[in-house]
Amino acid sequence: MKNIYKYSLFFIAFGTLTSSCTKNFDATNTNPNRPTVAPLTNVLAFSIQDHASNTYDVWGDMNEPSTYSGQLAKIQYLDEARYNFRPNVVENLWTYYSRDLKNLQLVIDGSKKDGKTNMQAVATTFQTLIWLSATDRWRDIPFSGALQGDAGVISPKYDTQELIYPELLNRLKAAAALFNQHGKDDLGNGDVLFKGDVSKWLRFANSLRLRIAIRISKISPALAKANVEEITGNPTLYPLITSNDNNAYLTWPGVLPYLEPWAFDQFNPSGNRDDHGVSDVMITTLQGLNDPRLSIYAKPATLDGVYRGAPIGPTDAALIKPISRYSRIGARFRDNVKGFTPFFSAAEVNFNLAEAALLGWNAGITASTAYTNGVTLSLTDNGVAAADIATYLAGSGAFDGNLKTVYLQKWIALFKNGNEAWAENRRTDVPLLPAASGSTVTGHNRPPFRYPYPTSETNLNSGNSGPFVASVKDNFWGKQMWWDTRTGVN
Repeated sequence: MKNIYKYSLFFIAFGTLTSSCTKNFDATNTNPNRPTVAPLTNVLAFSIQDHASNTYDVWGDMNEPSTYSGQLAKIQYLDEARYNFRPNVVENLWTYYSRDLKNLQLVIDGSKKDGKTNMQAVATTFQTLIWLSATDRWRDIPFSGALQGDAGVISPKYDTQELIYPELLNRLKAAAALFNQHGKDDLGNGDVLFKGDVSKWLRFANSLRLRIAIRISKISPALAKANVEEITGNPTLYPLITSNDNNAYLTWPGVLPYLEPWAFDQFNPSGNRDDHGVSDVMITTLQGLNDPRLSIYAKPATLDGVYRGAPIGPTDAALIKPISRYSRIGARFRDNVKGFTPFFSAAEVNFNLAEAALLGWNAGITASTAYTNGVTLSLTDNGVAAADIATYLAGSGAFDGNLKTVYLQKWIALFKNGNEAWAENRRTDVPLLPAASGSTVTGHNRPPFRYPYPTSETNLNSGNSGPFVASVKDNFWGKQMWWDTRTGVN
């Protein structure tokens, strides 16, 4: 894996910069040790790890999405939890998304040219995951006209989320069709996610399509239902992630620079960090349910051995002193440099199916069974003993037929996937979160709806970005996501 990553980084940094110095001496001007085109498998490896390391790390997740979703709290340097963003972080995230989307487009185009259907489907699936993350962060973004810089399109037009979401569903259906051609091409060592297991990629593609359909279930129920029922109506063509063995978790090598991002923040050789605790919302929720994940998600406070969540963005930083009062993130999620980055879990799939069933759609499973499966899979994934799972499901974790119960358990299960937890909280308002009391702006009753656009879009693409930039209020609010149907929120 390390060698694959190094090769890919070389390609990204230098591959597109190399060009012929002469017109007639190509053979003598070619250095075999400095290729201008990298193998597709290497570019795939780079794209997967680059997305994970930059959007599931302290800057892309822990500081903001995980606090906006109510799962984490900052206990030092509270700016981000109070919505005082850093423009360079926003700029960097925009760059990371653009880089990975473009590289995966190179893989898609190269696969089409070479007739590699498996590789094309894999790159399409992972690119769709990134597109989804990008639009859920900014809402309306360059999409249909994006990734065409090599064709001279350097100022791409913007597309609305209303147009992006249906196209993402179409792309995942097309990816499944490619997988079901049972192509013979090997993914190579660059498949650092599933180690070349195409069947797991097919499950990932279908599960991602289910996620997208459920996301729009309140705003576009007909489209959502059609996609859900097509998937559940043909499990042979559209199998889902239903076992923890098939979870889309990227496991890190644990060798510099490829350390799990949350652990890297804590054990960074340039200076260890201790800026995050588990939020009071999460701790209180788990305690109220007598949830066995409490001791896994959090550590007891070093001050007194009590599980105590930290407030999210309080008015007075002095209120959280001493920080030894608060629970830090559990060892499974923070202390292992060979840990995991969760893109998708079987638990989430089952909670999505439970919601579909409660909506009266054909989910291929009852809401009760899907909910029970979701809770069981999450608890099992976190190492909870079978006896404790049975006790929980018979008590405070029992299914009550209420959609909000499904939402809450899904939110709990999404711990460490702050980007997805934030999206779900904006869609469901579960748990109900107020705006941070120490927010740098007033007049808002919910955490941020979106991210600000980077300054480069105003400076370099103002003709296209202008109306969309203008829709953002107080940097983080304004126009809600298309699928955010909440009323009375601001």
